[in-house]
Amino acid sequence: MKQYLDMCQYILDHGEDRDDRTGTGTRSVFGYQTRYDLRDGFPLMTTKKMFLRPLAEELLWFIKGDTNIKYLVDRDVRIWNEWPYEAFKASNDYNGETIEEFVEKIKNDDEFAKKHGDLGPVYGRQWRAFGIGEYTVDQLAKVIEQIRTNPDSRRLIVCAWNPLVIDQMALPPCHSFFQFYVND
Repeated sequence: MKQYLDMCQYILDHGEDRDDRTGTGTRSVFGYQTRYDLRDGFPLMTTKKMFLRPLAEELLWFIKGDTNIKYLVDRDVRIWNEWPYEAFKASNDYNGETIEEFVEKIKNDDEFAKKHGDLGPVYGRQWRAFGIGEYTVDQLAKVIEQIRTNPDSRRLIVCAWNPLVIDQMALPPCHSFFQFYVND
């Protein structure tokens, strides 16, 4: 937690105000890094109320390689609903439905969910089938195998940033990369 708060203070003290796609703006610095020793526990932010079940459901959704919100909607996880709803509103199938009505259709109509619930090749796809077309790699399986067989490797990396398909994603990845360092 201290690392996170130190980073926030550093950004406040040294950051630069910037415009962003939302119109809200950000304050940022380039390249600040934090590292967490998982032996000390999971680095969950505690400055605000966190809902562990939806976080776990989203992570399981990524691990499954899923990209359709139906899995999340069926578990009452709303994190990703906005993006497919906006795409649905731009479609010929939109008849003035609210986001709540859209979510109910995702929950109760498998064909509707298949057509309007997909987010494109977001995290789950990149983690489990990175690449394009028939040329893909299951990065998660590979990194787990490498941790088991070659734990000293500096290449224990999973990447969600795939420039070939960024424009097909409902939202480009915010956390685009993670790396493991195994010792003792």
